Amino acid sequence: MSKYLIQVGFTAEAWAAMSREPQSVVDRVRPSAEALGGTIESLYYCFGDYDLVGVVDFPDNKGAAAWSMAVSSGGDVHAFKTTPLLTIEEGLHALGQASQVRHRHRPHTET
Repeated sequence: MSKYLIQVGFTAEAWAAMSREPQSVVDRVRPSAEALGGTIESLYYCFGDYDLVGVVDFPDNKGAAAWSMAVSSGGDVHAFKTTPLLTIEEGLHALGQASQVRHRHRPHTET
């Protein structure tokens, strides 16, 4: 399973509806994630550029993208950002690969 950071911005209408009938956002979105083979690791309300952040797991990018599209098309959000996450070990592996090919990359220099 791959992990993804999600950042969600709700519409004013969604906030109004949620304040009239408060319920767990996890309970609302879990079924759609599970239908695509995903799981919700954690969700947090926050303030700033986004209203909700969390970590979700999906088998692959296609499932994560489909879930993002499904949630975004529901009308409750005005922003939905998905960021693939790497474990530290995966990041170290990528750094090792980068160092192996770095010498092949020749920066463009102006003359």
